[in-house]
Amino acid sequence: MTATPRQANQDTQVYLPDFCSAGTLFIVVLVGELVAIVLTLAAHGPDGRFLLSLSKTSFFVLWLALLGTAVMCRLQARLASAGRMRAFVISFVILELLCLVIAEVSWQLTRIFGQAAIIDDGHLLFIARTFAISSIFIALAMRYLYVSSEWRRSIVLEAEARISALQALIRPHFLFNSMNTIASLTRTDPRQAEEAVEDLSDLLRVSLGSARNQTTLKEELEVAAIYQRIEKLRLGDRLKVRWDIGELPMRARIPSLTVQPLLENAIYHGIELLPEGGEVLVTGKRDGRYIEISVSNPVAPGKSRGKDGNKMAMSNIRQRFELAYGNRAAVNVTSEDDRYRVSIRFPADETAQ
Repeated sequence: MTATPRQANQDTQVYLPDFCSAGTLFIVVLVGELVAIVLTLAAHGPDGRFLLSLSKTSFFVLWLALLGTAVMCRLQARLASAGRMRAFVISFVILELLCLVIAEVSWQLTRIFGQAAIIDDGHLLFIARTFAISSIFIALAMRYLYVSSEWRRSIVLEAEARISALQALIRPHFLFNSMNTIASLTRTDPRQAEEAVEDLSDLLRVSLGSARNQTTLKEELEVAAIYQRIEKLRLGDRLKVRWDIGELPMRARIPSLTVQPLLENAIYHGIELLPEGGEVLVTGKRDGRYIEISVSNPVAPGKSRGKDGNKMAMSNIRQRFELAYGNRAAVNVTSEDDRYRVSIRFPADETAQ
């Protein structure tokens, strides 16, 4: 089976780190300095010449590391369109050629300005040592990236499996109750029964048939509104949902099936347990470059359902947020005596996926 360009792009992005990020640059500098220390210890040991040799080696190694990172940052877009093997070979060759060029330039500068920089080895020996050490170091780094990519790939696959499980997770009681409600409406209000069937069909289509990991905030809120209408037919005046989302940018991207499970939990664990019902409050606002959405519901004193379903939904949302945004997103739960609130915070990204 031939991989599509999009699949190759995703594979390469998983395999190669973001060379343009400050975190990657910090790691490269740190590892480069550790390599310089090891090389200096191997050559001289902790004697009187250690600090002088370390300064020269660090200067050379850090120049290689910083220039290599800069070149890979500039070529990252092109490498993203290549497959994993091509990206590996191209990256290795580019970094190796860069090391040889810097080594040659350094030796020539040392020959011309001998008082400014000192290289003890001869020309061919210095180039050969640089080639050998850089080949080993680059190969080990690529090996680490490969192992790291396989680990991250396993996390991605596990998260995608959890997304599929969440999309297929429609509580049996909801389907049974919805079908019973529709059956009763067919005798009393056929037109409303027809609308309920259409709403249930739309909800099942989105929940079971969506292949996208992300959707627009507008589409996500529409799915939640469809679910609310279906539950409203069954619970009647016991269910009230107040939406305060006027400040939200509706084109912003959000992991699919995020708000609807929160609304479902609020109704299932809150409203249904209250004889008189209650109000679910859904609020949303934009806070600079971030979006905050909160779903809160009243709590029935002394009553509770098993929380496995609630924990499963929250675990799925947390894992998908971590996968999509890393530490830039948060899912917070606040439990008080009379209210239960779930708040999600994520970057306001309006870029189409």
